[in-house]
Parts: sequence; C-alpha cells; structure tokens
Amino acid sequence: MAPLRSLALLLGIPVSRATAAALGHPSKRSPLINVEAAPPLGVGVPLEAFVSYSIEFSSFPDFAGNISAPNTFSNNLLNNLGSLAGTKPYIRVGGNTEDYAVFNSSLEVASEGIVDPSKSPDYPTTLSIGPAYFESYETWPGTKFIHGFNLGRNSTVARQGLIDSVPYVCKALDGGKLAYWELGNEPDLYKTSSQGPVRPANWTEQDYVGEWLHWTRAIRVAMEGSCPNLASNESFKFYAPSFGGTSNSLDPIVTWEDGLDADKDIAIISSHNYISGAAVLGVTLQGTLMNHTSNIVSIAKQLNESRLLTALPSSIDPDLPFILGETNSLYNQGRPGLSNTFGAALWGVDFNLWCATNNIRRVHMHQGTNYRYQSWQPIDTNITSKGTKAPYYGNIGVAAFLGDIVASPPDIVNLPLPNEEESAYAAYVDGKLARLIVINMMEYNATEGNNITDDYPRPVERYSFQLPAAVKGTAQLQRLTANGSDAITGLTFDGYSYNYELDNGMPVLMHNVTRGESVKVGSGGKMSVDVPRSSAVLIHFDQGATGYYQ
Repeated sequence: MAPLRSLALLLGIPVSRATAAALGHPSKRSPLINVEAAPPLGVGVPLEAFVSYSIEFSSFPDFAGNISAPNTFSNNLLNNLGSLAGTKPYIRVGGNTEDYAVFNSSLEVASEGIVDPSKSPDYPTTLSIGPAYFESYETWPGTKFIHGFNLGRNSTVARQGLIDSVPYVCKALDGGKLAYWELGNEPDLYKTSSQGPVRPANWTEQDYVGEWLHWTRAIRVAMEGSCPNLASNESFKFYAPSFGGTSNSLDPIVTWEDGLDADKDIAIISSHNYISGAAVLGVTLQGTLMNHTSNIVSIAKQLNESRLLTALPSSIDPDLPFILGETNSLYNQGRPGLSNTFGAALWGVDFNLWCATNNIRRVHMHQGTNYRYQSWQPIDTNITSKGTKAPYYGNIGVAAFLGDIVASPPDIVNLPLPNEEESAYAAYVDGKLARLIVINMMEYNATEGNNITDDYPRPVERYSFQLPAAVKGTAQLQRLTANGSDAITGLTFDGYSYNYELDNGMPVLMHNVTRGESVKVGSGGKMSVDVPRSSAVLIHFDQGATGYYQ
C-alpha cells in the first residue's frame, strides 16, 4: 500500500480523490437518469426544521445542560444544521421515559432515575423530575421544543404531578420557545409494553380518546392560570397520536374516528417508525440499512396511514401535516457496528429523503445518552465518550440538500435507480432544478479485508443524467465521505469535520480531503458524476454563478 494511503487509513481520514490510483476507474455506468424540468404535482414539500430531533426525556438534561452549565457542544451542532436549513432543529423531549416521569415539586435536583436492567439497561423506568429539570429548556437560544407530558403513569401521584408541572414547563417555554405539546409516548403500546403494561388488555381506542380529551383539557385549564398566552387557540397545539407505528394494539384511524381531535387542538399528525430492531435476527448493514427497498417497505405503513387519514370524511383536517415524531435505525437504541457507522449515516440520508419526497414533512431522529444510533453523545460516561457520531454527518447531508427551507422551500422528487443499494433525489426551488443527490449504499468496508490497495481499488460508480435544457455551465459538488461503510470516525461533509475534539462541534476544514470539485454540463444537457461505493455526492445548480441557468 502506498505510504500516503496507509497513513490516511491509519488516521481514519477519508482518502482524498487526489490519490486517484486508490479509487480506480468507474466500475459501472448507470443507465441515463432523466431529470424533469419541473417537479410533478403532489411531490414532497418539507416543513421548516425538517431535520429535527427527538431526545429521550430522561437524557434531555445531559444534552442541554442547565442555566449554570449549558451544553454548548450540543448547541453548536444544532447551529450547524440551522445555518443550512434556515432554522434550528425542533427538539421533541419525549420517548419512553416521557411516560415514566413523575413531577415532584420538592425534588431539589433536575431528575432522579432508577435503571432496572431487566426492563431496560439504557434508561430509567422509574423517574422523578423536579423544577430544576425545566432549566434545560433555557440553554439553546433560538430553539423550539415539543414537550412530552406523561400519560402512561396513571396513579394519583402521577396525575397530580402532571398538573403540578404545567406552570413550570409553560413558563420555561414562554417567549417563543414552544413549538407544540405532546401527551403520551406510543399509547398504542400501553397494553403490550416490554417494560410492563400500564393499561388493561381490554383498553380500547375509545378509552384512549377519553383519557386524551380529559387530560389535554385539564392541562389547558392549569395553563390558563399560569401562562394564559400559551393556552390560547393559536398556541395550545399538539403532536398526536404519537403511536409506535409497528404492531399497534390500537388503530390510529379508529382513534380519529372516535373523536381524538374533537377540540381541534392537534396541529401535527405524528407517527413513529423504526426500520427494524437491534436484536432482530438477520439485521445487517447492507440488507437492512443500506438498502433503498428496505426504506420503502418501512415507510409504507405510515404512507398508508396518511392516505387513510386524509380520506376520513369529517374526523380530521385533510391539511394537517404528517410527520415522524420519533424514528431511527433500529429500535432498542440501536446495535454497535450497525447503527453507529457511516453506513447508518448513508441510511439516514436515503430514509429522510424518501420521507420528504412522500410528504412526510418533518423527521425527528431519536437519541439518548449512550444510545448506539445517536447523532452525538452529549457528555462523557463510563460507556461512551462525548463526541459527534457518524449519523450526525447524514443529518448534515440531508439539511444541505434541502437547503434553506424557510427562504426557499424545495420540492423533493425521487429519481428511481435500478439497484436497491443506491438512490437519487432532485430538489426544485421555484419550479427549477436546484440540486441533485446520489447516495451509493453499496457496502465497502474499511476494516474487513477490502481496504484500499493497488490490487483492490475502491470501486467507483458513474451516474449519468439527462438534465433540463435550461441547465447549462458548471455544477458544484459536495461529498459525504468516510473510509468505508463500517467507519465510525474520520467522516467529512464537503471536506468539513464536526468532531467535538477539533472545535467543540463547530465545522473545521480538513485540508487532506478534496473539496471544491465541479462538473460540466455537456451539450444536450448530459452530465456524469463518479461516486465511490459507500458515499454520497450533492450536486448544486443554484449557486448563483454565471452559466447555471441561461
């Protein structure tokens, strides 16, 4: 192996395309991909803050810190995304522990939890929170939140704690920090939860709707006394029903038919999705995550739910946006070697953009302290070191492709490719082609015998496009790269690293990674771009340079 390539691999740095011999020549030329001049009707239009997060309720103080010690690393990572997307990610504070959290106004610390490994080794299944918990909502300037109220625990103490918590949380979120409320995490699983059922086997959709209406109304009454502006018709809005989206024991369609939105206080239809489970047999990087067909199959349930809801005659406003309020790669917090790899970052790009093109209009990627699929670890623990994790780079890639949604909302279109291990998308702004992205998910491992050598160069695929006649001149490229699909370090987007160790999550330009590439649009609107296996390339036509549109 050449010394330069050997050193780069040792340091975990993506090998520059300047070392051309290491990448070789394109091994395959795709069929010509036709890109229409304008988006078809009905394509995906993402909401602002499309790339958003769901943070485990018990982990939120770790991610955000408090007034005296704010977590600036987390805030820097959110700012990076905000600079691309036009607004910082919305933060849903929820998950399983949302329904374990019992408020205690006498508690002097933010939270106290008890982990029962037989139920979950990753989070407490007994959790008390105090007034100090809500300081965490004051540490990330310019961020909007979705606060999750506990519906699962229905003891007298828990129910009183719910109402007692209202003045604290509404004051913490007053002044522009509130996006929406949520009441209950995955109530369709209350009868079947592996952490222990919290409702009887005969609990029905109508029972759930009755509880939902009772407690949302009680929350509003409590809020009218402490934060009346947040109890107004404009502000008192919910994510709902936040069902698990897998083997539901309650039917989401029936809940709407039974009057879930009788008070017209649901602003966003929220569902949850996990493509598979961490302990499911047969789950692999290539077959499960780095696989476009797998993403299509996974999202089909939500798309069917969205269509059925839209068809309801009077129970629902057909214009309510449908989102994923919680999602990630593998439920049960992910699996090492899969959910924390560069392959999972590529999965996240394809998964999010498939959602976007199908009008799932916002996606909250779930994470928690020490979780394997997390985008970043907010603090040092005896399990995981503080740092930026591989999936974050996929989040950056999605945000860069969608662009500033606030200033220039894009239309997102999938460009079908013949291989399920690759995908492509087009973004249109004001009816014109603005960007393309190609995601090559063909597995190339950095550590399992197929390292870059003179005898085995990393395969490169060539993608050729027939562009609209108006597109001329030169397009600019940005690459999402790592040494292989199994890499967990050494990732870059457009030559930048967002690693904690370099500048506390701020972008740092890596001078040993090629960037600033361009490709000419040929006569007749034809253009080709080479993409190494297990990488992605973003192609810009909207940089304002002469020759993009003539």
